[in-house]
Amino acid sequence: MTTPVGFQPAVARFFSIENRYLPPLFITLILLVGQVSFGVLESFSRTLLAIGTAIAFELALAWLVYRKVPVLASAYITGISVGILIRSPEFWPYALTSAIAITSKYVIRWRGRHLWNPSNFAICAMLLLAPEFIATLSIQWGNTIWPMLVVWVLGAFITWRVKRFHITGTYVGSFLALAGVRTLITGHPFLAEVAPITGPMYQLFIFFMITDPKTTVKSKSGQCLVAFLVAVAEMGFRLAQNVDAPYFALTVVGPIAMIVDIRMSSRKPAATSARPEPAPAYGMKP
Repeated sequence: MTTPVGFQPAVARFFSIENRYLPPLFITLILLVGQVSFGVLESFSRTLLAIGTAIAFELALAWLVYRKVPVLASAYITGISVGILIRSPEFWPYALTSAIAITSKYVIRWRGRHLWNPSNFAICAMLLLAPEFIATLSIQWGNTIWPMLVVWVLGAFITWRVKRFHITGTYVGSFLALAGVRTLITGHPFLAEVAPITGPMYQLFIFFMITDPKTTVKSKSGQCLVAFLVAVAEMGFRLAQNVDAPYFALTVVGPIAMIVDIRMSSRKPAATSARPEPAPAYGMKP
Protein backbone atom coordinates (compact mmCIF):
# COMPACT_ATOMS: atom_id res chain seq x y z
CA MET A 1 0.00 0.00 0.00
CA THR A 2 1.52 3.31 -1.08
CA THR A 3 1.33 6.54 0.87
CA PRO A 4 -0.84 9.18 -0.85
CA VAL A 5 1.11 11.97 -2.52
CA GLY A 6 1.35 14.94 -0.20
CA PHE A 7 0.32 12.96 2.89
CA GLN A 8 3.68 13.08 4.66
CA PRO A 9 4.26 16.81 4.02
CA ALA A 10 0.76 17.52 5.31
CA VAL A 11 1.45 15.56 8.49
CA ALA A 12 4.77 17.35 8.92
CA ARG A 13 3.06 20.73 8.56
CA PHE A 14 0.39 19.72 11.09
CA PHE A 15 3.02 18.72 13.67
CA SER A 16 5.15 21.81 13.16
CA ILE A 17 5.91 24.97 15.11
CA GLU A 18 3.91 27.02 12.57
CA ASN A 19 0.66 25.21 13.45
CA ARG A 20 -0.71 27.39 16.23
CA TYR A 21 -3.74 25.17 16.62
CA LEU A 22 -1.76 22.04 17.52
CA PRO A 23 -1.30 23.00 21.21
CA PRO A 24 -5.05 23.80 21.62
CA LEU A 25 -5.90 20.39 20.17
CA PHE A 26 -3.48 18.73 22.56
CA ILE A 27 -4.77 20.55 25.63
CA THR A 28 -8.31 19.60 24.63
CA LEU A 29 -7.13 15.99 24.54
CA ILE A 30 -5.80 16.34 28.10
CA LEU A 31 -9.18 17.73 29.13
CA LEU A 32 -11.13 14.91 27.50
CA VAL A 33 -8.88 12.13 28.80
CA GLY A 34 -8.86 13.57 32.30
CA GLN A 35 -12.61 14.20 32.37
CA VAL A 36 -13.62 10.81 30.96
CA SER A 37 -11.19 8.93 33.19
CA PHE A 38 -11.40 10.83 36.47
CA GLY A 39 -13.84 13.75 36.17
CA VAL A 40 -11.17 16.41 36.64
CA LEU A 41 -13.46 19.37 35.88
CA GLU A 42 -15.46 21.20 38.50
CA SER A 43 -18.08 21.63 35.78
CA PHE A 44 -18.18 22.15 32.03
CA SER A 45 -20.07 25.41 32.51
CA ARG A 46 -17.29 26.90 34.65
CA THR A 47 -14.65 25.83 32.14
CA LEU A 48 -16.65 27.33 29.28
CA LEU A 49 -16.95 30.56 31.27
CA ALA A 50 -13.18 30.66 31.71
CA ILE A 51 -12.61 30.04 27.99
CA GLY A 52 -15.23 32.59 26.92
CA THR A 53 -13.81 35.26 29.23
CA ALA A 54 -10.27 34.66 27.98
CA ILE A 55 -11.34 34.93 24.34
CA ALA A 56 -13.46 38.04 24.96
CA PHE A 57 -10.61 39.84 26.78
CA GLU A 58 -8.11 38.81 24.10
CA LEU A 59 -10.31 40.21 21.34
CA ALA A 60 -11.00 43.45 23.21
CA LEU A 61 -7.45 44.16 24.37
CA ALA A 62 -5.80 43.19 21.07
CA TRP A 63 -8.08 45.63 19.28
CA LEU A 64 -7.54 48.40 21.82
CA VAL A 65 -3.75 48.01 21.90
CA TYR A 66 -2.85 46.80 18.39
CA ARG A 67 -6.00 47.54 16.38
CA LYS A 68 -6.02 43.97 15.05
CA VAL A 69 -7.95 40.74 15.47
CA PRO A 70 -5.65 38.24 17.22
CA VAL A 71 -5.13 34.54 16.71
CA LEU A 72 -7.18 33.07 19.55
CA ALA A 73 -5.17 29.89 20.13
CA SER A 74 -3.32 31.47 23.06
CA ALA A 75 -6.54 32.75 24.67
CA TYR A 76 -8.16 29.32 24.29
CA ILE A 77 -5.19 27.64 25.98
CA THR A 78 -5.30 30.18 28.80
CA GLY A 79 -9.05 29.77 29.34
CA ILE A 80 -9.07 25.99 29.23
CA SER A 81 -6.04 25.86 31.54
CA VAL A 82 -7.86 28.02 34.07
CA GLY A 83 -10.99 25.88 33.71
CA ILE A 84 -9.03 22.70 34.38
CA LEU A 85 -6.62 23.89 37.04
CA ILE A 86 -8.71 25.88 39.51
CA ARG A 87 -11.46 24.74 41.83
CA SER A 88 -14.21 26.95 43.28
CA PRO A 89 -17.89 26.54 44.19
CA GLU A 90 -18.45 29.99 42.65
CA PHE A 91 -18.47 30.98 39.00
CA TRP A 92 -16.80 34.39 39.24
CA PRO A 93 -13.27 33.09 40.10
CA TYR A 94 -13.13 31.34 36.72
CA ALA A 95 -13.99 34.54 34.87
CA LEU A 96 -11.74 36.73 37.02
CA THR A 97 -8.76 34.39 36.74
CA SER A 98 -9.05 34.34 32.93
CA ALA A 99 -9.46 38.11 32.85
CA ILE A 100 -6.32 38.63 34.97
CA ALA A 101 -4.38 36.18 32.81
CA ILE A 102 -5.17 37.86 29.49
CA THR A 103 -4.83 41.39 30.87
CA SER A 104 -1.38 40.56 32.23
CA LYS A 105 -0.19 39.86 28.66
CA TYR A 106 -0.87 43.46 27.69
CA VAL A 107 -0.11 45.27 30.95
CA ILE A 108 2.82 43.47 32.57
CA ARG A 109 5.53 43.82 29.94
CA TRP A 110 9.11 45.00 29.99
CA ARG A 111 10.87 46.16 26.85
CA GLY A 112 8.10 44.64 24.77
CA ARG A 113 8.22 41.13 26.27
CA HIS A 114 6.06 39.23 28.75
CA LEU A 115 7.53 38.35 32.13
CA TRP A 116 5.02 35.77 33.34
CA ASN A 117 3.08 32.95 31.75
CA PRO A 118 -0.46 34.41 31.82
CA SER A 119 -2.39 31.50 33.32
CA ASN A 120 0.34 30.75 35.86
CA PHE A 121 0.46 34.40 36.94
CA ALA A 122 -3.32 34.63 37.27
CA ILE A 123 -3.65 31.41 39.27
CA CYS A 124 -0.97 32.53 41.72
CA ALA A 125 -2.57 35.97 42.02
CA MET A 126 -5.94 34.42 42.86
CA LEU A 127 -4.38 31.97 45.34
CA LEU A 128 -2.87 34.95 47.16
CA LEU A 129 -5.83 37.35 46.85
CA ALA A 130 -8.79 35.01 47.34
CA PRO A 131 -7.56 31.77 48.96
CA GLU A 132 -10.95 31.21 50.61
CA PHE A 133 -12.66 31.01 47.21
CA ILE A 134 -10.14 29.13 45.09
CA ALA A 135 -8.03 25.97 45.18
CA THR A 136 -6.10 24.11 42.51
CA LEU A 137 -6.53 20.73 40.90
CA SER A 138 -4.85 17.97 42.90
CA ILE A 139 -6.10 14.79 41.17
CA GLN A 140 -3.59 12.17 39.99
CA TRP A 141 -4.26 9.68 37.19
CA GLY A 142 -4.62 6.98 39.86
CA ASN A 143 -3.69 3.35 39.17
CA THR A 144 -4.83 3.46 35.54
CA ILE A 145 -1.68 4.08 33.56
CA TRP A 146 -3.04 4.37 30.01
CA PRO A 147 -4.43 7.93 30.25
CA MET A 148 -1.06 9.18 31.46
CA LEU A 149 0.78 7.28 28.72
CA VAL A 150 -1.46 8.70 25.99
CA VAL A 151 -0.90 12.26 27.16
CA TRP A 152 2.83 11.85 27.80
CA VAL A 153 3.61 10.16 24.49
CA LEU A 154 1.65 12.66 22.45
CA GLY A 155 2.88 15.60 24.55
CA ALA A 156 6.51 14.50 24.20
CA PHE A 157 6.10 14.15 20.43
CA ILE A 158 4.46 17.55 20.03
CA THR A 159 6.98 19.40 22.21
CA TRP A 160 9.78 17.70 20.28
CA ARG A 161 8.26 18.78 16.97
CA VAL A 162 7.96 22.40 18.11
CA LYS A 163 11.51 22.32 19.52
CA ARG A 164 10.57 22.64 23.20
CA PHE A 165 11.07 19.07 24.45
CA HIS A 166 14.43 19.89 26.01
CA ILE A 167 12.60 22.16 28.47
CA THR A 168 10.07 19.50 29.44
CA GLY A 169 12.75 16.80 29.60
CA THR A 170 15.04 18.89 31.80
CA TYR A 171 12.23 19.71 34.20
CA VAL A 172 10.99 16.11 34.45
CA GLY A 173 14.52 14.76 34.95
CA SER A 174 15.20 17.39 37.61
CA PHE A 175 11.90 16.68 39.35
CA LEU A 176 12.67 12.95 39.53
CA ALA A 177 16.20 13.54 40.84
CA LEU A 178 14.99 16.05 43.42
CA ALA A 179 12.23 13.65 44.47
CA GLY A 180 15.06 11.43 45.68
CA VAL A 181 16.52 14.36 47.62
CA ARG A 182 13.12 15.09 49.18
CA THR A 183 12.85 11.43 50.18
CA LEU A 184 16.12 11.71 52.08
CA ILE A 185 14.96 14.89 53.80
CA THR A 186 11.37 13.96 54.65
CA GLY A 187 11.56 10.19 54.94
CA HIS A 188 8.57 9.83 52.61
CA PRO A 189 8.58 6.93 50.11
CA PHE A 190 10.16 7.82 46.78
CA LEU A 191 7.00 6.94 44.85
CA ALA A 192 4.99 9.30 47.07
CA GLU A 193 7.33 12.15 46.13
CA VAL A 194 7.12 11.26 42.43
CA ALA A 195 3.32 10.79 42.36
CA PRO A 196 2.33 14.46 41.80
CA ILE A 197 3.97 14.58 38.38
CA THR A 198 1.59 11.88 37.13
CA GLY A 199 -1.45 14.13 37.52
CA PRO A 200 -3.28 16.28 34.93
CA MET A 201 -2.09 19.43 36.69
CA TYR A 202 1.52 18.62 35.89
CA GLN A 203 0.74 17.70 32.31
CA LEU A 204 -0.45 21.25 31.70
CA PHE A 205 2.49 22.64 33.65
CA ILE A 206 5.27 20.76 31.86
CA PHE A 207 3.82 20.88 28.34
CA PHE A 208 2.37 24.43 28.32
CA MET A 209 3.42 26.70 31.18
CA ILE A 210 7.17 26.16 31.30
CA THR A 211 7.47 25.81 27.51
CA ASP A 212 5.47 28.94 26.60
CA PRO A 213 7.57 30.59 23.84
CA LYS A 214 6.57 34.11 24.90
CA THR A 215 7.82 33.69 28.50
CA THR A 216 10.97 31.58 28.11
CA VAL A 217 14.50 32.79 27.56
CA LYS A 218 15.94 32.63 24.06
CA SER A 219 18.90 30.27 24.30
CA LYS A 220 18.46 26.50 24.52
CA SER A 221 20.98 26.16 27.35
CA GLY A 222 19.28 29.00 29.21
CA GLN A 223 15.89 27.33 28.83
CA CYS A 224 17.29 24.10 30.32
CA LEU A 225 18.89 26.01 33.20
CA VAL A 226 15.64 27.83 33.97
CA ALA A 227 13.69 24.54 33.91
CA PHE A 228 16.17 23.10 36.41
CA LEU A 229 15.92 26.17 38.66
CA VAL A 230 12.12 25.97 38.58
CA ALA A 231 12.36 22.37 39.77
CA VAL A 232 14.75 23.41 42.56
CA ALA A 233 12.46 26.26 43.64
CA GLU A 234 9.50 23.92 43.55
CA MET A 235 11.32 21.54 45.89
CA GLY A 236 11.74 24.42 48.31
CA PHE A 237 8.05 25.29 48.18
CA ARG A 238 7.10 21.63 48.48
CA LEU A 239 9.31 21.14 51.55
CA ALA A 240 7.51 24.18 53.02
CA GLN A 241 4.24 22.21 52.60
CA ASN A 242 2.97 24.40 49.75
CA VAL A 243 0.65 22.24 47.62
CA ASP A 244 0.78 24.79 44.80
CA ALA A 245 4.57 24.57 44.62
CA PRO A 246 5.03 24.37 40.82
CA TYR A 247 2.95 27.49 40.14
CA PHE A 248 4.76 29.63 42.70
CA ALA A 249 8.15 28.26 41.63
CA LEU A 250 7.57 29.36 38.03
CA THR A 251 6.14 32.69 39.20
CA VAL A 252 9.36 33.43 41.12
CA VAL A 253 11.98 32.00 38.74
CA GLY A 254 10.36 32.84 35.39
CA PRO A 255 10.34 36.65 35.50
CA ILE A 256 13.85 36.81 37.00
CA ALA A 257 15.13 34.69 34.12
CA MET A 258 13.27 36.85 31.59
CA ILE A 259 14.70 40.08 33.02
CA VAL A 260 18.24 38.66 32.90
CA ASP A 261 17.67 37.43 29.33
CA ILE A 262 16.27 40.77 28.16
CA ARG A 263 19.15 42.70 29.71
CA MET A 264 21.73 40.35 28.17
CA SER A 265 20.04 40.59 24.77
CA SER A 266 20.08 44.38 24.92
CA ARG A 267 23.86 44.36 25.35
CA LYS A 268 24.47 42.33 22.18
CA PRO A 269 25.38 44.08 18.90
CA ALA A 270 22.38 45.38 16.98
CA ALA A 271 22.93 42.92 14.12
CA THR A 272 22.76 39.97 16.50
CA SER A 273 19.79 41.20 18.47
CA ALA A 274 17.86 42.07 15.33
CA ARG A 275 17.72 38.51 14.01
CA PRO A 276 14.07 37.45 13.55
CA GLU A 277 12.59 35.08 16.12
CA PRO A 278 10.62 31.98 15.12
CA ALA A 279 6.85 32.42 15.18
CA PRO A 280 5.44 31.58 18.64
CA ALA A 281 3.62 28.28 18.77
CA TYR A 282 1.05 29.16 21.38
CA GLY A 283 -0.37 32.55 20.57
CA MET A 284 -0.42 35.86 18.79
CA LYS A 285 2.76 37.70 17.99
CA PRO A 286 2.24 41.34 19.07
